[in-house]
Amino acid sequence: MLTSLKAATAVSAGALALIFATETFAADVTWNVSLWGKRRAFTEHVEKLAEQVAQKTDGKFEIVLHYGGALSKSRENLDGISFGAFEMAQFCASYHADKNPTLTVLELPFLGVSDLETEVKVSKALYEHPAVQQDLGRWNAKLLMPSPMPQYNFAGKGDAPASVSDFDGMRVRALGGLGKLMEAAGAVPTSVTASETYQAIDSGTVQAAGFAPHAHLSFRVVEVADWWTKNLNPGTVHCPIVVNTDAYAALPDDFKAALDSSVDPALDHYLATYAKVYDKWWPELDKLGIQQIEYSDAELAAFAEKAGPIQQAWIEEQTANGLPAQELLDMVKKTIAE
Repeated sequence: MLTSLKAATAVSAGALALIFATETFAADVTWNVSLWGKRRAFTEHVEKLAEQVAQKTDGKFEIVLHYGGALSKSRENLDGISFGAFEMAQFCASYHADKNPTLTVLELPFLGVSDLETEVKVSKALYEHPAVQQDLGRWNAKLLMPSPMPQYNFAGKGDAPASVSDFDGMRVRALGGLGKLMEAAGAVPTSVTASETYQAIDSGTVQAAGFAPHAHLSFRVVEVADWWTKNLNPGTVHCPIVVNTDAYAALPDDFKAALDSSVDPALDHYLATYAKVYDKWWPELDKLGIQQIEYSDAELAAFAEKAGPIQQAWIEEQTANGLPAQELLDMVKKTIAE
């Protein structure tokens, strides 16, 4: 009888252990993040986010970063989010402006964003707007945080554009509002992907590419460039981090709190990391003998005037599409001014 009782107790204890182990396993969450290229300043906030979330949940909530387009092509990341192929992804609004028109307001040229901190502030304000949330909601996507990008400048091969008018007829890699602006300046914008840019310039398919400094380094554009526009500063692209809304909704409350509270530390880390990019950028230009072109204030002012009609055209187009375009642009400009 005692032997039977001991056996039964052992079985019960084993069963309980199995139940607890199963519950512990079921509570663990792993999210996959679709990224392209390699680890760089542009992805450091996601790296920090994953680190913070793991620390706050004792490793029970793991965010796994997949580089090199291992999960999806960069231009298909929003589609992947929409049907839950992965839980988190990075993309750029200009990759598919028709899918996220509200976000393209931040890609309009010459908005006057002077630094990355301002871009973070403006992005967060935009993300709170109901029209933007509804826009991304069509893709089952929740905006988590921006990837603040400095003003783009062009690096190119061949004859340097000594004046803005020298861009006339030049084939350039330029997306979104930047592409429209360069087209207004007489250039021929193309939508070559970041990873294809080195080969495109080296082969002469395009003569120049518009990137932030980290991308000129990461995608090796500087290795084939002869010149760089130091102060053109025409605009930038907007590349948010989004999460699948169903995956977010399914998180336990403590995991949601861990994720949400990790956004600001992740962005702080991103900004600190990006500051270090310039410590490498200027010496690299000097080492490679890349000519740095500075345009006069008069030329820049004439160039900036071309942005007005582009902004107005965006308002008219998006208003016709049923979006509060003027309201969005006004909010962006007001936030920048503050």
